[in-house]
Amino acid sequence: MTSDTVPAFPMARAAGCPFDPPPELHRLQDEAPLSRVRLWDGSTPWLVTRYAEQRSLLADPRLSADVTRPGYPFPAPGRPTGAQKLGFILMDDPEHARLRRMVTAPFAIKRVEALRPAVQKIVDDLIDDLLAGPKPVDLVEAFALPVPSLVICALLGVPYADHDLFQGHSRNLISRSVPADQRGASFRALHDYLDRLLAQKTADPGDDLLSQLVTRVQAGELERSDAAGIGVLLLVAGHETTANMIALGTLALLEHPDQLALLRDGDDPKLVAGAVEELLRYLNITHTGRRRVALDDIEIAGVTIRAGDGLILANDIGNRDPGTFTDPGTLDLTRDARRHVAFGFGVHQCLGQPLARLELQVVYSTLYRRIPTLRRAAALADIPFKHDGAVYGVYELPVTW
Repeated sequence: MTSDTVPAFPMARAAGCPFDPPPELHRLQDEAPLSRVRLWDGSTPWLVTRYAEQRSLLADPRLSADVTRPGYPFPAPGRPTGAQKLGFILMDDPEHARLRRMVTAPFAIKRVEALRPAVQKIVDDLIDDLLAGPKPVDLVEAFALPVPSLVICALLGVPYADHDLFQGHSRNLISRSVPADQRGASFRALHDYLDRLLAQKTADPGDDLLSQLVTRVQAGELERSDAAGIGVLLLVAGHETTANMIALGTLALLEHPDQLALLRDGDDPKLVAGAVEELLRYLNITHTGRRRVALDDIEIAGVTIRAGDGLILANDIGNRDPGTFTDPGTLDLTRDARRHVAFGFGVHQCLGQPLARLELQVVYSTLYRRIPTLRRAAALADIPFKHDGAVYGVYELPVTW
């Protein structure tokens, strides 16, 4: 099969189905667990669509997340400027593990759980502002984006007053439609911003994660540029993904009123926790897949992946695998969805998942109880979805009550 006959990587969603993966992904999943797809540059990496093979490969040390290796399947033109310094997610062990360990403690489950009262206050205060303000209102701007931004700023020691700066550059970094040079400029701007904050923390340390990174730099355990890169990673990932889950999850619930009623009318923490897992499975907002390159030949599902082959592990369709989840296209908040791969799997699984879970639990258990008549203030067809980004969601969500 030549590259001209290999199907393009599926990205187009079916009209009227904003919560479902592209139909072509379903077709490829039905045909085989692995298949070749063609990217923008003519390369033909393996697309892994089934859950079992995704979990197996994500845990396989013969796959590399290093974007500097030949064969890595880039989602858009232009290698990410400074990508090798963007924290540790695009590195392999042992350096990945060494750097990750430096910031693991604040995201431990017990440490995160201690933040619940503070997160609850942030959510309640923002809802107070919603109720006191005009309507309709854009839920993204007034609520979904501020919640995780306020939380991650407090954790890192970043001034929330700078949110326009870092949110704007973050949007550029995760957009496929932004030119490569502009994405590079945004990365450099964020890197410089975090570097300036590190300088301030050096002179006046606080009880925050950036100050902890400064201590590592002073001890000779970490380069200053690497510390800034870790700061960029945590700041961007710490607000973009959760903000999109808050808004998109709310829209999905508004479109499924029977499921929304379970959260609005109940007060069972186990139901809330389960609802978060199901919404993560159902929506799976990272839609460019986990990308890797093979270091050695790998035999799996009757296919030989050769050393140097690129792979795209599409966790959005993996979470819709009928071999793992019964009736996977149905949103069912009572389902046990804890096996989902929305946060990835293996050594590179999302570091901040305990914090994301807590934030979503607080939001989903509070917003609809306090505003029980919350509803869309625009037709579904008029809501702008993020079809052009690495993180799926909505640009705006007009609501009223």
